[in-house]
Amino acid sequence: MVNYFQQMFKSLNANRAPGELAHAFALGMLLAFVPKGNLLWIFLFIITFFFRINRGTLFLSIILGSIFIPLVDPLFDTTGYAILTHPALVPTFTRWLDTPFVAFTRFNNTIVMGGLAWGIILYIPFYILARLFIRLWRTSLGPYFRRSKVYQFLIRIPLLKLILKISEVNRG
Repeated sequence: MVNYFQQMFKSLNANRAPGELAHAFALGMLLAFVPKGNLLWIFLFIITFFFRINRGTLFLSIILGSIFIPLVDPLFDTTGYAILTHPALVPTFTRWLDTPFVAFTRFNNTIVMGGLAWGIILYIPFYILARLFIRLWRTSLGPYFRRSKVYQFLIRIPLLKLILKISEVNRG
């Protein structure tokens, strides 16, 4: 797990792979929007391993996104209900429910459907925001942070010293 975070910070500070970081963030937010514990989430999670993305960013965005998602559950519920009860889509959803194993995706849950819909809708805006943040971090925020007293304090913490030491050994 530490290697994933090292990889993310290394990529964030290096001048390469901004698309990998941005896609990982957007996919992580999509996974954070969909409630866990159903076949749909597991399927989406497994698919992410076939993409060339930064795993540390993916896991971090899933964790951070999942913290704030309960605040927007009412929006997901309303959106999911609107999608699932749309007259043109009801026959399709009925057929899907009759198909073996498709019901395990729990797509017929309003929050699952709403979270999936909002995750798909916001994928490109999240990607763009991540790309802008990466550019801003590399040009001004990163160098400023490394000169700050907060950073100087953080690198004196014994656990972080150990992580930095492990990181240096892995580089060599």
